[in-house]
Order: sequence, then structure tokens, then C-alpha cells
Amino acid sequence: MPLSRLAFHGGLLLAVVLNTVPARAQDLPALQVETVARGLVNPWGLAFLGDGRMLVTERPGRLRLIDADGRVGPPLDGVPRVAAGGQGGLLDVAVDSGFATNRTVYLCYAEPAAEGPGHSTALARAQLSADARRLEAVQVIFSQQPKTDSRLHFGCRIAEAADGTLFLTLGDRFFRKDDAQTLDNHHGKVVRIRKDGSVPPDNPFVGQAGARPEIWSLGHRNLQGAAIGPDGRLWTSEHGPQGGDEINRPEAGKNYGWPVITYGENYGGGPIGAGLTAQPGMEQPLHQWTPSIAPAGMAFVTSDRYGPALRGSLLVASLKFRYLARLQLDGARVLREDRLLPDIGERLRDVRQGTDGFLYVLTDERQGRVLRLLPGP
Repeated sequence: MPLSRLAFHGGLLLAVVLNTVPARAQDLPALQVETVARGLVNPWGLAFLGDGRMLVTERPGRLRLIDADGRVGPPLDGVPRVAAGGQGGLLDVAVDSGFATNRTVYLCYAEPAAEGPGHSTALARAQLSADARRLEAVQVIFSQQPKTDSRLHFGCRIAEAADGTLFLTLGDRFFRKDDAQTLDNHHGKVVRIRKDGSVPPDNPFVGQAGARPEIWSLGHRNLQGAAIGPDGRLWTSEHGPQGGDEINRPEAGKNYGWPVITYGENYGGGPIGAGLTAQPGMEQPLHQWTPSIAPAGMAFVTSDRYGPALRGSLLVASLKFRYLARLQLDGARVLREDRLLPDIGERLRDVRQGTDGFLYVLTDERQGRVLRLLPGP
């Protein structure tokens, strides 16, 4: 039976439901699912401010501050204009590693063209005001080129590396999949930039004629998860077509194959291209899912809140099957997979480890929730 408790928020009495979720594997802890906040419209990304508060994006174009007690604040002023529709809108949010002193945050979103049709993935930086009601000094530091009319495959996850550079994942925009294999555009790429938008001189294609210097890796389809691992490397989750979802660890200058190689197939059946799963000069995924689970946000568990069984695991949210995939790792090798929260019944968009060591999950629904995972009894 679900556990519950009562809490007052803004003068309203709310029931906070705690569902005890048994683990599928004997060595995994039972989990309780606590609803921290609800009523969010298709929340996509969340980031922690370090004092118990968090920022959460809503895909239609709103950024909200959620207090430590779960109170959802009004939309913040100053958010850039977004192209909301299809898979586009206000997507990821990240807090700078120096937020305590510079109050800098980053937003990834679908940016409309200044004139005429088309949009593309963009990254903006801003300062959160002292009263946390608005964004100030908003500056677009990266804009994917070219813009297209597609409302699909924006990618849009942000990860800050230990050296202070920013990784941004970029989808192939669906109808431009072949662009993922060429360097004169940003479709189907991971890019790496400095925090002011400039290009690090050690990026792999700097100085190469016809290549976009921001590109870090190529041959991607639609990367909707990104995290810096305990090894200090970038890890990503990537949507395949019908099958062939992937976990990758993108390296400088390497080609991850899409759409030349894939473990998936066309929607409705039939091979993509020549139907290859491998080719010289193209990287194999660390892990792949067929059938597709529609992987989204991801996080590494470094906390001891759940005992030793989960520590070191990689968690990946599944939109399609509505569970949390737990990958047990040995370095860069996946040893096994377990399903957590198999009965949650909602699309899982993101998972993050909070500054308190607990895991938080976003459900991508019209009445979306922020969930906190607590150790079971």
C-alpha cells in the first residue's frame, strides 16, 4: 500500500504520496517515490542551486524555481523566446560550477529564426537575479546551423566538463540525417565550446577547411541524455530509429556512425541505407537497446544514500517504457541492466543526483512531477 503524509504549501494542504517500489534484483535496494512537486507542463530538465532549490524547465517555454519544500514558483522573467512545438521548446537547464559566486545558468532550447521559418538548437547563458525571479544579462552563446523547418530531434543536453568547457548535444533534425556525416553543419553532432561561446583551440576540427570548429564528435542521431562520468568523460544516451538506442562515450573527432551504421531499422520496417551495423572508422556503442526504450536524461550515482549496490551505476530515463534503466558498469563496459520504477506509469524525461545525494526524476506529462527517490524501508 502507498504511504502518504500531509504537508502545507502556500496555505494549501497537499498529500505527498510515497510509493514503495521493490527492486527487481535482490542486490538492489527498495525505493520509495516521493512527489516533491506536481502540475508542471512537460518538464524537461532540472538543475540544483545547492541550497535545496532547483530550476525546472517546462517545454512550452517556462522556467520555474522550486523551493526545497516543493513550492512551485511563477515563471521566471527573461527566458529567451522559444519555438515551442513538436519536440521543440525550452529544454535543458544547467547551473554553472561557479554558481555560488557568479549565479550563472545555461538554457538549451529551440531557437526560432530571426526572420522567416525555421529554428534550431541554441544555448544561452544568463545570471539568475538575486531575488531568483528573473534571468539577467541573457546572451546566446551558440546557435546550431543551419536552421530548418523540422520540429524533431533537437538533442539539447548540456554538460560542463572539469576544464570548464561546455558540451552540447545536437540532434540531426530528422529530415537532415545525412548531415550527421558531414562537418559543414551542426546536425547530429556533439559540440564543445567555452562559456563565452568561443571555440577551444584543441577541438578536433579547428583549422580544417569547411568544418565547423565547434564540433567535438559526429554521426549522432538524437542525443537526449548527457552526463560527465566518474572517469571525467562525457557519456551520452541517443535515440535510434526503430531499435538501436545507444549509450556512447563521445571522443574528440570520432564518428559514431549514424545513419551509415545502426542497430535500428526504418519505422515500419526495412533497413536504413545498406543495413550495416559496423564499418571501419565508425565507433560501436557501449550499449544498445533493441527494441528502443527512448532513452532520455541520465545520471551517475556517486552517493551512498542507497547503499553500495547503486553506487557507480548509470541511470537512464526511459520515455517509451516508463522505467529507470540501471546499468551496472565495469569501467566503460556494461555488465547488466535492471529496471527501476517499472510501475511508475509516466514517461520519464530526466534523472539527476541532487546536492543532497538523493536521486530526482522528472515525468514528462501534461501534469508532470518532480520525484525524489528515497531508500525503502
